[in-house]
Amino acid sequence: MTDPVPTLHFTDPTVLVTLTGPDQSGVTTRLFADLQPYGVEVIDVEQLVVRGRLILSVLLTVPSDVDALAATVDSVGAAFGLEVSVEHGTGDNRPRRVGRSQVVVLGAPLQPAAMAAISQRIKDDGGNIDRIVRMARYPVTAIRMEVSGADPDQLQADLAAVAYEQGVDVAVQENGILRHAQRLVVMDVDSTLIQGEVIEMIAAHAGCEDEVARITESAMRGELDFAQSLIARVALLEGVEESALDAVYDTLTYAPGARTMIRTLKRLGYRFALVSGGFTQIIEKIAAELDIDYYAANDLEVVDGRLTGRISGRIVDRAGKAEALRTFAEAARIPVKNTVAIGDGANDLDMLAASGLGIAFNAKPLVQEQARTSVNVPYLDAIIYLLGITREEVEAADAADAG
Repeated sequence: MTDPVPTLHFTDPTVLVTLTGPDQSGVTTRLFADLQPYGVEVIDVEQLVVRGRLILSVLLTVPSDVDALAATVDSVGAAFGLEVSVEHGTGDNRPRRVGRSQVVVLGAPLQPAAMAAISQRIKDDGGNIDRIVRMARYPVTAIRMEVSGADPDQLQADLAAVAYEQGVDVAVQENGILRHAQRLVVMDVDSTLIQGEVIEMIAAHAGCEDEVARITESAMRGELDFAQSLIARVALLEGVEESALDAVYDTLTYAPGARTMIRTLKRLGYRFALVSGGFTQIIEKIAAELDIDYYAANDLEVVDGRLTGRISGRIVDRAGKAEALRTFAEAARIPVKNTVAIGDGANDLDMLAASGLGIAFNAKPLVQEQARTSVNVPYLDAIIYLLGITREEVEAADAADAG
């Protein structure tokens, strides 16, 4: 039976050792090896390297010979050309306050003014930034802040306004063990997973692309009921040969980063679903190609090899998308709170609201105003940074698979 670990009280004396300077191999090993004879306990360690500059801080219990320990640390610093600081104080870090959140900032570029405005808003909301880590440098700069002391919902609302003013994207998620659980990602297809609108591509074969595009834009802005607009647009496709659907599929272009996002999250056990106001004849092929687990879309009626201009069965509209999200979450045995929804149009709003993390991706103004989180860079894989995954981790996983 092992002895219990003694409790450190906030009044107990401690020593904080900090080394700064050019990063070199062996610094950490040498420091801890030289500290071993003093019988101290390591309470906390933080190490950071920025552009080749090392900051290493170690919090220790107080040794019997403080001066000797300080001299030893000085010798380690001298051996590596590092500046040394030895500070005396009491206790450990203060416990983090309630209201723990993860705040991710995306910018291309990310300006100092944006960081200043965001950190000030966190402070104004009663929050404290406990830690800052860079998630990615390209294709966007992504910075993650661990914040405590602020209500996550209030922080999300306030930082959304700051993000709009500063031209960056900000996402706030409540920290907790569920953040590491398996998730279901539900995506819209047109103008989200793929570039462009499938119905307009089909309309090009019918010679009515401009007319369909006008109705589509009006519907996505929320000016028209989606179901009625879909019926009107599909009616214009009457007589188009079914083979046109294959031709449209062959010309589809995925959003930049789409395959990277899906491949990366699939490695982590995430499940994926497509929920589209588009058409099953196209969506089922996309799902097969990208290894998507679930999908829901509308069926174009086909008779004698031609489109009739009608939809078969129930229309997947705004409410239908939210319903599909819940249905797929139940099938995957994943709580709705652990779903991520991504979309760009007004008919995605119910789905975004129903999910645990709803993301307006390069969305229409109405959608950005109502969604809790927006991403306005053209790279779909930027969303992985909101989920706590770094660019370095993505590249390492890709390299391992390639090897």
